[in-house]
Amino acid sequence: MERPPNLAAAIESAAEALIGVLDSATSRHTVSVSPTQLRVLSLIVSHPDTNVNRLAELLDVVPSSASRLCDRLEAVGLLRRVADPRDRREVRLIPTAAADTLLRDLQERRHRAVQAVLDRMPNRVQHELLLALVAFSQAATTTAPQAGSDSTARTA
Repeated sequence: MERPPNLAAAIESAAEALIGVLDSATSRHTVSVSPTQLRVLSLIVSHPDTNVNRLAELLDVVPSSASRLCDRLEAVGLLRRVADPRDRREVRLIPTAAADTLLRDLQERRHRAVQAVLDRMPNRVQHELLLALVAFSQAATTTAPQAGSDSTARTA
C-alpha cells in the first residue's frame, strides 16, 4: 500500500488540532499554573522519589532553574520538599493533595474535551483511528535498525 503524499502533513495538522483541544481544556482551569509548572508536577508524579537534580535532568535545564520552578510550586501549595529518610542530605519533591486534585481534574477535563471531538466522528472512523494510533505508537517506540546494518540477516 502506497503512502499518501501528504500523510505527514495530515498527522501534523491533527496533532495541532489535538494540542488545541487539550490547551483549551487546560486554559479553563481556575488555578493559575503555567504549562511548564503542570509539566513539572506531571514529571514528579510519574517519577516518584525525584529530587531537584533528577527533575533538572528530566526537564533538560540547570538545577537552579528546576529549583526556582519548585519554589513557585511550593509557594502555591502544590509541592513539598521532604528529607529522604534513608539519606537526610537528599530532598525529595512530593506533590501535595492539591496537586493530585489539580492533575486529576485536568486529566478529566482533557478526556472530556477529546471525547467531545470523538463523539462528532462516526464509530467506524473512531475504530480506525484507534487502530492507527496504536500502530503509530508502536512504530514510534520501536528502535530503528542502525545505519548500515542488514535488518534481514537476523538469527533466532
